[in-house]
Amino acid sequence: MKLVNVVVLLFAVSVAQAEPDLAGFWQHEKAPVWIEMAPGAGEGVVVRNDNQPERVGFRVVKDLEAGSQPGKWSGQVFAARLGEYRDATITLESDDRLAFTVKVGMMKRTVEWRRVPEVPSATDDE
Repeated sequence: MKLVNVVVLLFAVSVAQAEPDLAGFWQHEKAPVWIEMAPGAGEGVVVRNDNQPERVGFRVVKDLEAGSQPGKWSGQVFAARLGEYRDATITLESDDRLAFTVKVGMMKRTVEWRRVPEVPSATDDE
């Protein structure tokens, strides 16, 4: 019986380790913007935005929920051009690549982010 418990525990640990991890810091593919994704809180928050510093603390992702497939989530993403939240699919394409896909009518837009170990301070950029 103890062997069965050990095997079940090891299997559970290996499955947990295989689950993609969305949590952490992400930098926009083209803009000087960094967000922190917090799946446990169901959100993603701007932690640095060099072009619009007043946006720091803004919740860019809300209602974040794990999808039925590993590496996929759904939620509401703020579409800056529209000035509103839109339904989005969030996909962890690899350990260090994240994509937000928002569909508006017949059009889709995908924005990619890359994982960073930490958000650099403004003085690190100079």
